[in-house]
Amino acid sequence: MLLKIISRRLFLGLMMFPGLALADQLNQANTAWVLTSTALVLFMTIPGLSLFYAGLVRSKNVLSVLMQCFAITCLVSILWLAGIYSFIFADGGELQKLIGGASKVFLPDIGVESLIGDIPETVYFMFQMTFAIITPALIVGGFAERMKFSAMLWFSGLWLIMVYMPICHWMWGGGWLADLGAMDFAGGIVIHVNAGVAALVSALVLGKRKGFPNTAMPPHNMTMVVTGAGMLWVGWFGFNAGSALTADGHAGMAMLVTHIGAASGALSWMFIEWKHFSKPSVLGIVTGMVAGLGTITPASGFVGPAGALVIGITAGCVCFYATQYIKRTLKIDDSLDVFSVHGVGGVTGSLLTGVFAASSLGGLGLAEGVSIMDQVGVQALAIVVTAAWSALFSYLILKALDKLIGLRVTSDEEVQGLDNALHEETGYLDL
Repeated sequence: MLLKIISRRLFLGLMMFPGLALADQLNQANTAWVLTSTALVLFMTIPGLSLFYAGLVRSKNVLSVLMQCFAITCLVSILWLAGIYSFIFADGGELQKLIGGASKVFLPDIGVESLIGDIPETVYFMFQMTFAIITPALIVGGFAERMKFSAMLWFSGLWLIMVYMPICHWMWGGGWLADLGAMDFAGGIVIHVNAGVAALVSALVLGKRKGFPNTAMPPHNMTMVVTGAGMLWVGWFGFNAGSALTADGHAGMAMLVTHIGAASGALSWMFIEWKHFSKPSVLGIVTGMVAGLGTITPASGFVGPAGALVIGITAGCVCFYATQYIKRTLKIDDSLDVFSVHGVGGVTGSLLTGVFAASSLGGLGLAEGVSIMDQVGVQALAIVVTAAWSALFSYLILKALDKLIGLRVTSDEEVQGLDNALHEETGYLDL
């Protein structure tokens, strides 16, 4: 485990000094794997998450969700080039613990020979960009069916700059959370806790959809939901195993534990739902799968198969009851359960990473001199910091946009449906 941490920090160090990185030799196997993983992670957003979310909403809003995910993909890609990548991964000098530098804005010195470690920097740029794309896309589920398209664009862009960029740097760009030894292999904190909290804040600021919770709002197309869920499962191998940045046993183990986490999370949710409501639902098993995947994500490079099994089972249980509590008890209209599944799953998985990474429990081992309780404490600190930062700035961005352009569609537009009201199109010919 200590060697793993040292190698990752060395990798980050090389990344901040292109001259040193250029001295390395290109590894074609690693490059091919990260290229493949990049395509898999982008596949998770378009079409995976897009179809998953679109099937979950009502038919009059199906195109609006697809449009939001597609537009976010485009917007984040340009912002990533324009500076987000640089301020996460370039050398920040005296401010390195807090934020990166501007030397990689628009990639002025990056060519076909430029390397990060032993892969092209263009490939690393693209791989990390796909993570940045899916994070604000996840938040869409918190405000689905009621936010203006213009407000969604402004929120996604500002949130990427003010929330995702600093937190990602702190964890993966050589910032202060990394120095503390916080462990987040593929985004349990950076992505799932971060997006989950932002989705919860969005749901609270925008308020409930008309009719919630008294009017049933079932998914309009479960076939679309299951199709999108299957794409997410497959794409997640790039998400987690690709984060090893190598085509070796580390990637293989990350892929294995990812699959175990997904399968056990799905079954755990299904059996609990079966017990409570007498019948197992298709929606339940695929939601449990997503919960298992989100929960294993931070641990995927650090734990073994047995640990993944426990994490997946725990994910299905914890996220199921969190969903029931948020929706039925608190009556918060987090439309597509982003906080309950991704936020709660990210917190659960990040804490359990500190437990099951221990070699005594089948993991790859903690750093020398670090106990399980020490590591769990560091994990908890990283979670609290991320949640607080995301909540504060998500709230400030939303309130500012509400004052300037308004966040929510009109009551008539909400009843009509966002597809026709905002885009003058419909997803189905009979509407």
